[in-house]
Amino acid sequence: QVQLVESGGGLVQAGGSLRLSCAGSRIIFSIDAMGWYRQAPGKQRELVARITRAGSTNYEDSVKGRFTISRDNAKNTIDLQMNSLKPEDSAVYYCNRYPLPFPSWGQGTQVTVSS
Repeated sequence: QVQLVESGGGLVQAGGSLRLSCAGSRIIFSIDAMGWYRQAPGKQRELVARITRAGSTNYEDSVKGRFTISRDNAKNTIDLQMNSLKPEDSAVYYCNRYPLPFPSWGQGTQVTVSS
């Protein structure tokens, strides 16, 4: 069974930074692309950033220049460095496969940005 474990969320003031981390089994990270997704209350889950196994990245427009996704294939982890955080970044953040997420999502990690 696929297991993805997200960590690193918390409460931060606007303008602050957080670093999220996602851990999973080797077989998960042997596939091509992984992504960080987020879901705010009352909104649909959306893709925030994605990264291929080779390290190519792509970002949702609202986070470009502020977020950086990275992966360590040896450690089977994917990180999301979030800088210049805004209240609208508040959400539960998840990692999963891209473009077709695994059906089972991790518990996510809550990010709350206060104004």
